Amino acid sequence: MSISPKSNLQRIRQTQQALATRVKSLPARDRLLKGGAMALQAVASASMAYGIGVLLQTPQAFWAAITAIAVTQLNFSDTRSSSRDQCVGAFTGGVLGLIGIYLGKDVFAAYAIVVAIAIIGCWLLNAGSAARLGAITATILMLVPQAGPAWEFALIRLGEVALGTVCAIIISWIAAWLDHRFWPPVPPPDAQG
Repeated sequence: MSISPKSNLQRIRQTQQALATRVKSLPARDRLLKGGAMALQAVASASMAYGIGVLLQTPQAFWAAITAIAVTQLNFSDTRSSSRDQCVGAFTGGVLGLIGIYLGKDVFAAYAIVVAIAIIGCWLLNAGSAARLGAITATILMLVPQAGPAWEFALIRLGEVALGTVCAIIISWIAAWLDHRFWPPVPPPDAQG
């Protein structure tokens, strides 16, 4: 029995709505703790990425910090998944943006085509959630004024993305380890019987 794409989308939407409702129904104290934990991880990841970027003398180390914040999620597996999407999107957008610079610099139609191809390319790579990131990376490469060769600009941008994702993964892994070490999961009430 095959399930239609429309049916899958409906189930995904229902799951998202149920999760959003559950999060909204959490007591304010729990939301504060979860928000605080995520904020701590995001700030630590961004600070680490920015600090390393400055030490490496990258021209715009803030991109590493932005990436670290963008991929940070509350738990390690979600951060890892978000980081994978960020890297796939950045690589796809970076390669296509670089091609777009060489083939159609200063031609808006070339930019629009590159962004569309980046989105479609991510979907073809089975990473639809990376599509926006691919388009954003292509946009940065093609529309942000730059000094020096385009390939250098692209490589530096990809390096900053990689740095931000690695820092977010490291901080998220440490947070998960600390959480597991000091606050082990409590079994459900019916399992304590």
